[in-house]
Amino acid sequence: MTGILPVKKYGTHSALNMFTEYSMTSPRFFAEYIGFTETEVRELCARYDIDFDMMQSWYDGYFFPETGHVYNPKSVVDALRFREFSSYWTQTETYEALKIYIDMNYDGLKDDITRMLAGERIAIHTERFQNDMTTFESKDDVLTLLIHLGYLAFDRTTSEVFIPNTEIRGEYRNAITGDHWKDIATALETSDRLLRATWEKDAQTVAQLLDAAHMENTSVLTYNDENSLCCVIAIAYYSSMKEYTMIRELPSGKGFADMVFLPKKYSDKPALLVELKCGTSADGAIAQIHEKNYVNSLKDYKGKILLVGINYDKKTKTHTCIIEQAN
Repeated sequence: MTGILPVKKYGTHSALNMFTEYSMTSPRFFAEYIGFTETEVRELCARYDIDFDMMQSWYDGYFFPETGHVYNPKSVVDALRFREFSSYWTQTETYEALKIYIDMNYDGLKDDITRMLAGERIAIHTERFQNDMTTFESKDDVLTLLIHLGYLAFDRTTSEVFIPNTEIRGEYRNAITGDHWKDIATALETSDRLLRATWEKDAQTVAQLLDAAHMENTSVLTYNDENSLCCVIAIAYYSSMKEYTMIRELPSGKGFADMVFLPKKYSDKPALLVELKCGTSADGAIAQIHEKNYVNSLKDYKGKILLVGINYDKKTKTHTCIIEQAN
């Protein structure tokens, strides 16, 4: 049902109103037919000797309570056929179609897209959507359309939308070109440098790149507390999504680590444990990691762990950073 719009609503007294509607926001018992279930994908990966974790990272993300995780069938089949992970489903329609809708920027839509690129979820109301591709009165209408077109996943239990996987995230990156998105596009382009500097424990370069990310995102984000700092850090580390699963406020036994970047099963990169501060010091952030034993939250992880302390000075509008390797 991906890409199929529900029946158009023309009004309360429409001639056609006595029917049951199934859609991407409420598929009910048709959920398992939207795509391949996770069980089916695991079986296919085993049969064709393809890495399931990579398949999951690229094409998973759609989830329905009735059936669990659902994968894009075209993309899965093409990945199996060509033995290469790429954007297959999105080749059936250009990113220009997505760009048209997100460029509308209703009611801060740009802010929401930015946050979803950073891995966050956005609460929406889907009930007022008119089930067409031309009638929009709010950002919720645009986001609901993107659910039906397959460009967003919808969590019905929380009424939240999010970008589901690597394939779709790449389409958003292609779509955010032009003057409306220049600040975000620039931040994404420098993200690879930031990630490499972190791995190399080059704290000075990390701080400089975060300064740039801050300046590029002040137009769309209020940057005055640790929560907004966390959002900008997540955007700055956009490239990490290829290698990592990002976890916000991971319980550690003595509190919550602000951000943890946990390597995916196929990755050989170190885990990143990040503590953020506003108006104090990077030393204080590192000290808190040690004092509250945040590393214990990764006790089952056997690889290298880097501790990253970041502080933002509101007066000077600059960042400082300290990076250590955990013992």
